[in-house]
Amino acid sequence: MGKPTGFLEYTRQGEPERLPLERIEDFGEFHSRLPETQRREQGARCMNCGVPFCQSGMMLHGMATGCPLHNLIPEWNDEVFRGNTWHALSRLLKTNSFPEFTGRVCPALCEVACLCGVGGEPVTIRDNELSIIEEGFAKGFMKPRPPAVRTGKQVAVVGSGPAGLACADRLNRRGHSVTVFEKSDRPGGLLMYGIPNMKLDKEIVLRRIRLMEDEGVAFRTGVEVGKDVTPQELQEQFDAVVLCCGAEQPRDLAAQGREGAGGVYFAVDFLSRTTKSYLDSRLADGKAVSAKDKDVIVVGGGDTGNDCVGTVIREGCRSVVQLELMPQPPEERAADNPWPEYPRVKKTDYGQQEAAAVFGGDPRRYSTTVNRVFTGEDGEITAVETVKMAYDETGKYAPAPGSEETLPCQLLLIAAGFTGCRTQLPQSMGLELSPRNTVTTQKDSYATGTPGVFAAGDMHRGQSLVVWAIAEGRDCARDVDEFLEGYSNL
Repeated sequence: MGKPTGFLEYTRQGEPERLPLERIEDFGEFHSRLPETQRREQGARCMNCGVPFCQSGMMLHGMATGCPLHNLIPEWNDEVFRGNTWHALSRLLKTNSFPEFTGRVCPALCEVACLCGVGGEPVTIRDNELSIIEEGFAKGFMKPRPPAVRTGKQVAVVGSGPAGLACADRLNRRGHSVTVFEKSDRPGGLLMYGIPNMKLDKEIVLRRIRLMEDEGVAFRTGVEVGKDVTPQELQEQFDAVVLCCGAEQPRDLAAQGREGAGGVYFAVDFLSRTTKSYLDSRLADGKAVSAKDKDVIVVGGGDTGNDCVGTVIREGCRSVVQLELMPQPPEERAADNPWPEYPRVKKTDYGQQEAAAVFGGDPRRYSTTVNRVFTGEDGEITAVETVKMAYDETGKYAPAPGSEETLPCQLLLIAAGFTGCRTQLPQSMGLELSPRNTVTTQKDSYATGTPGVFAAGDMHRGQSLVVWAIAEGRDCARDVDEFLEGYSNL
């Protein structure tokens, strides 16, 4: 714990951030760090909980609460309070491979379950976590630590997203020789191209990649397994193969006129092209999908939809509307949604804040979806017809007759989630797929039905959070290690 009376003496103070109208002028991160004195006060707010739910990582009514990595949160909050960066870092890295990622993009399931949040504001756990790792890098504590002994075993990890990186990191530290295959030109997967730069600066990702390379992990970018190298070649050349290819099959719209319409993009494709163009040329190469002077409709109210809103505003859109299929959540927890369950409440993120600052109001329209897409003679989208959703007399949630509305739209972004992994690679390896298009593994294991082949992350779990991907990658490494050595000390 921190200071015994800290939660009574200090109020919650988040990280400083630039104002919306200022930060939309660039793609740089807009949060900064608190001074050490104030950060220590935030660590002091950690209570002496009898049972710290913050590190529980459990499922309640189908939703996660508490940290899936089971981070030793009270321990390193205490070290933050006492100013012991080295000890805080050692406890943090014991369970979390990449705090610099989760400290920026995780929705903080730990804070959802913080006891301080029952009658007040939760501890700034995520911010404290980020301050520990960033101070660790700044003070030179994050040095390469290659394994002293190599086992002679070779492991191929396919995919360099959070699950692949976490698995590779753990296996390398165990002494196995790991090669990570990434089809894109830069490693990082979702971390590199699926999350905008203002949310996760790509130099932060590359900093970790360089550290892993110095520790002995090999990265082969621009190599697509199944195209540039066959799965059979991997199985012949490596002692184990781990598939961490993500859930890349986007969910499409069943809207009239959608098929063949120009100016319609899946969210991750849009974000990836924008980020790549930004990294390659600061958007000067013209390869990004530009939203400048366009009316934009974003379908999907989750984190990815919010990222699209923030991105098109920075590109200079004329307007932006974000459609959410489900009804607007309440502002506060309902009686049937008690702590420590995940709060089903309205959340206003950075993109929506920026849209409100630029256009004068929240861009979201709840209980609304796209019913029809209109195109011009050139096949490009010109407008969409939306329809309201409501419960009919039978209790079915369905389009409400007479609620149709036409909105101008020259760019439609679909952020409606994913329907599992791309099936070509696992099918070519003879792997079984679940009804959700995820790779099926043995009970309580990450091993597939093919000896020496494993699956982890979104490809195994389905679309989820970065923190869950890291947890899966770390746990999968233990199964791989046990397969290779007959036991595991991971």
